[in-house]
Formats: sequence, structure tokens, C-alpha cells
Amino acid sequence: MANTEFNSTQDYVASEELLASVNVAIALKKPLLIKGEPGTGKTMLAQAVANSLGKKLIIWNVKSTTKAQDGLYMYDTIQRLYDGQFGEEGVDEIARYIKLGKLGEAFESDEQVVLLIDEIDKADLEFPNDLLWELDQMEFYIHETKRTVKAKHRPIVIITSNAEKELPDAFLRRCIFHYIDFPEPELMEEIIKTHYPDVEENLMKNAMQVFYDIRSLRDIRKKPSTSELIDWINALQIGGISADTLKEKMPFLGVVVKKDEDLETVRKEINQ
Repeated sequence: MANTEFNSTQDYVASEELLASVNVAIALKKPLLIKGEPGTGKTMLAQAVANSLGKKLIIWNVKSTTKAQDGLYMYDTIQRLYDGQFGEEGVDEIARYIKLGKLGEAFESDEQVVLLIDEIDKADLEFPNDLLWELDQMEFYIHETKRTVKAKHRPIVIITSNAEKELPDAFLRRCIFHYIDFPEPELMEEIIKTHYPDVEENLMKNAMQVFYDIRSLRDIRKKPSTSELIDWINALQIGGISADTLKEKMPFLGVVVKKDEDLETVRKEINQ
């Protein structure tokens, strides 16, 4: 029997609240809208859900130029014109020149998939509204071939946002919403140990203390993220840095702090 409940995986540790939000969204057959600081695992969540449930993951990466239509289908008129000029057979078969987008792929899949619409707030303000019908009704119409594409199996839809823009109320009403809080130290330890089970305890503790101290600095412009802490611990392990000298020398600081002015701020605080 297929697993229908999302649980933390070997590679992804989720809070109880996040687990509950995912499973409620699946049960209610609604898109799950995820917000949170960069680096808190929003995008990785979709892969974890797919792995946990044994389903294929389809990713629709949204850019500033992305239109809702791109996720449905594209009609390649240029290729059809080119084929017509060179006498290719089947030019009159318009369906040959219809290519499904990521949402179309999810609808046409013979098995339920997990569909990630990543960073939806990068697109223009009309983008979310333009998807309301498709996400509600799980279908769309291809005008060129007069065919309606209906979802064979309703995909599990996960949508991420970095809160760069406010999303329309009509769109928000159709979603289950969850904000991923920045991990407390206890959960952060679990996350680190999923990546590095054999990490030296004191090294991890000292790195975490420095990391949270940096995040607490008032003048820091870009707070370091979970992924940057994980990379830093990896660099410390590779470099053979001992826990005793970590705070004193602060090696590989550029792995966790990415702005010049923030580096200066951190070094000032350390030298006090």
C-alpha cells in the first residue's frame, strides 16, 4: 500500500507544524504555499515530500519573465513554419507542435506527482491569478487543438515564495499556508546530523554558537542561512579545524557570511 502521509526523511528534518501543514494540504487537495527566509529548506521540502511518498517530482522554476501560459503548454509556430518551408510531412498536425509545460506534464502523468512551483513571487502580479482556474479545476484548454487537458491524478502542489511581493488574496484563499520559522538550536542539531552523522560534537556546538551570534548582530545585512551553516561545518571538517580554535581563528568565514560589510561587522564584534 502506498504511503499517503509525509514524514521527515533521512535528508530532511521537518518540524511537527510543517509535517502537519503538508499532510493537511494533501488531505484537503489544496496547494501548499510555503514562505520563509532563504535557506530554510523551502525548495528542498518538495523533494522530501516526493521521496517520503515515493512519487516523482516535477519542478517549475519561476523567473521574472515567466507567464502562467508557460506552465500549461507552448505552441511552436516557428518550428511548424520551418517544417512547412522544407516540405516536412505532418505540418497540418498541429498537435505535433504542442509541447506541455510543467503543469501540463503533472496533469498528464499516469501517476500522482509532486509539483513544485518554485519562487512564485518572482513573476509579475498577475501570474498567481492566471493559475486560479487550472489549480482549482485541474484542467486547461488547448485552443489550437481544441483539446481539454484534465489531470489524470491531482498532483500534490507545493508553492514557494520569498515574500518579495504580496500575493493576491484570491490566490491565498485557495492555499494552505505555512511559514517555515528559522530553526531553533535543537532542531538545527538534528538538521546538521542528517547531513553529517559523525560530526564532532564540540565542533558542531561551537560552530552553531558562532552562527547564532552572527545572526543576532543588529547591523548584519544578510543573516546567514541554514544551508550556509551546513556548508561551513563541512568546510571546517575538511580543513581539520578543531573546536578549540574555531572561535579564536574564525576560519572560512566567507562560507557563512557573504557581504563585505557584514564580514567587517562580524570581525569587529569578534575582536572586542
